[in-house]
Amino acid sequence: MIRALTGFSTRNPWKVIALWAVIGMFLTLLSQALVHRVTETQSGDFLPAKYDSAAALKIAEERFGVQPDANAVTVLVAREDGKPLTGPDHRRVGAVAEKLGRQRVEMPEPKEDTPSFLTEDHSQTPEVSPAMVAPDRDFELLSVQLTGNSTDPGLHDLYRAFRDEAKDAFAEAGMRTGFTGGLADLVDTGDAEETTGKVVGILMVGLIVLINILVFRSVLAAFVPLLAVVIIGGAAAGAVVGAAMLTGIKLDPSTPSMISVVLIGIGVDYFLFLLFRFREQLRAHPDAPARTISGEVSARVGTAITSAALTIVAAFATLGIATFGQFRVLGPAIAVSVLVMLLAGLTLMPALLAVTGRKMFWPSRSLKREPRPGAAARVGDLVARRPFTLVLASVALLGALAAGLVGIRMDFGQTTGEQDTPAATTAAEISRALPAGVSDPTTVYVTAKQGRTLTAEGIGALPKALAEVKGVGQVGKTALNGDRTAARIDLYLTADTQSQRARDLVSGPVRDTVADHTPAGTEAHVGGTAAIFADISTAVDHDLKIVFPVAAALIALILLVLLRSLLAPAILMIAVGLGFAATLGASALVFQHLLDKPGVNFVLPLVLFLFVVALGTDYNILISDRIREEMEHPGPARAAVARAVRHTAPAIATAGVVLAASFGSLGVNSNSGTQQIGFATALGIMLSAFVLSIVLVPALAAILGRSTWWPVRPGRAQGRRHAEPMASRPHRDREAVH
Repeated sequence: MIRALTGFSTRNPWKVIALWAVIGMFLTLLSQALVHRVTETQSGDFLPAKYDSAAALKIAEERFGVQPDANAVTVLVAREDGKPLTGPDHRRVGAVAEKLGRQRVEMPEPKEDTPSFLTEDHSQTPEVSPAMVAPDRDFELLSVQLTGNSTDPGLHDLYRAFRDEAKDAFAEAGMRTGFTGGLADLVDTGDAEETTGKVVGILMVGLIVLINILVFRSVLAAFVPLLAVVIIGGAAAGAVVGAAMLTGIKLDPSTPSMISVVLIGIGVDYFLFLLFRFREQLRAHPDAPARTISGEVSARVGTAITSAALTIVAAFATLGIATFGQFRVLGPAIAVSVLVMLLAGLTLMPALLAVTGRKMFWPSRSLKREPRPGAAARVGDLVARRPFTLVLASVALLGALAAGLVGIRMDFGQTTGEQDTPAATTAAEISRALPAGVSDPTTVYVTAKQGRTLTAEGIGALPKALAEVKGVGQVGKTALNGDRTAARIDLYLTADTQSQRARDLVSGPVRDTVADHTPAGTEAHVGGTAAIFADISTAVDHDLKIVFPVAAALIALILLVLLRSLLAPAILMIAVGLGFAATLGASALVFQHLLDKPGVNFVLPLVLFLFVVALGTDYNILISDRIREEMEHPGPARAAVARAVRHTAPAIATAGVVLAASFGSLGVNSNSGTQQIGFATALGIMLSAFVLSIVLVPALAAILGRSTWWPVRPGRAQGRRHAEPMASRPHRDREAVH
């Protein structure tokens, strides 16, 4: 199958390239236009219905008409001169608020050449209502709701239009305004980071191009892989978005960006694997047709690429069994994307090699001469001479980093770094006068059973008991729905609702108090941000215990089948396990201990397990495949390991740096969780490439020799030599001379 795909692509390269170009551009446009229609921004909606906060969300929607895509914005209104608000001031604020609540905010007209099915009109009349007044009457707060996907640029434009209208309206009344809350924070942070994001993106692309230029001394080898990966990435994103639309599945907002980072990294990796082997064979056979060599190289390396891609697919597909919806959607989405990249690796990439041929490495003259032994050759010789020493040194390094796992804590906050944005300034002003959770209340919903009705007096004991809970700064008035079958009680916590303190408060004292004081004949549920994240922590803890062993078992099974060995898969799994523990431990040392964060981000263990184990296995498979290939020829096993490291280490090192740079770009994000994922994944990839794949795995293979591949030991059957492609024999003969 692999040889058939690569053979067809190298025989019909222009047809394959044209087909990928058309499909890639179409699916890229499709994904960019429709991605916001298939994303779900409310974390609570990803929780199973059995969780308390998920039940509260359902009551809010069914009994109180809360829209699932509603976005709350808190508006601060104060006098321009800084004096306390007076009675007439409050009346003016109320009049302006009432006017804004009747005034429809219109979206700008779309471009004439934009198809109607690709545009979405977010024009709407916002819900504006009074919230509360500061104790010293320095300001009044209004609550505004705008509906739509909070990550959609169209809704961002609508919010900006409303913000400008509100500012002007209150300015005419002699008032100043400030805006904060989820949507306001998101828009202001995005505006503040727009330039940084563009600069980081340009630097990342520039770094990848620079690395390729330094390695290959070629213009085409620097730009062709990146251009191909961009096309493939767009096709993969379009495939995921299209599948989501057809199935009705909602994606997490982070999924598209995660797919982009993953595919840029592994796509460039796979192309580099092909380029290094292609260059090696072109040097060895200067008179052979480049198209013939591209077919042989693509078939050989395609086997390793397929093995590596399938381990990633298996690892991420296991997330489909998770209970937490964000995991359950993210895993299959990335698995589908990697399958698209694999298909491109077996078709588009070989076609590009066939078309460019030796011109791929122009103007470099490296094809005309055999390179002198460099750092890779010296490392290979060292691994062959002192494998025991290198194994001990590698294990000691990984063990020292893994020591950071002692006392590790999970952080479920979604906080951003220090941002000097208008929304942050407004939030700070509010927090100086009111409880920290005033703009994001925790809500208790009480529902009557068997058709009964509720009264505020009948459940009065519950809000009184909640007001006595330490950490609850204020309790709002009890609000009944239209048919009086449900009641809503807002709690304003003294802690930031995204902090560990708030989660502990809600999951402990608040829920205990609700359970003890819920009136007979009713049931109560606690919702809100703090409650949602408390339940997410429980769901994630449950999922980690299931996903880890299942993913590990699947990867081991795939390695067992692909490597046709019992010992080699065990070596690789132990190696990547050490790499995972070292990376997570190092992340805890940096963020939890050195930077004094509450802990490591709650998704980090899972992300690291999947990326470091799955992607790190890519490099291990590549080096293992080459070691087995070299051991299939006569001679000492350690000499075969040295040759394998010499020829494969440059590809692994280059690919590791490129992939680490791709993930490292996430480190500049203001979100603490994203920063941790960027840093930790980049570190894990570097450890996988430079410690595990270049040193530890080859050193273990040097110690075990051909027994590594037990029960099928390579090198015993001389007939194997006849199965080797003709293109590689002269090169192998020269290697034997050296």
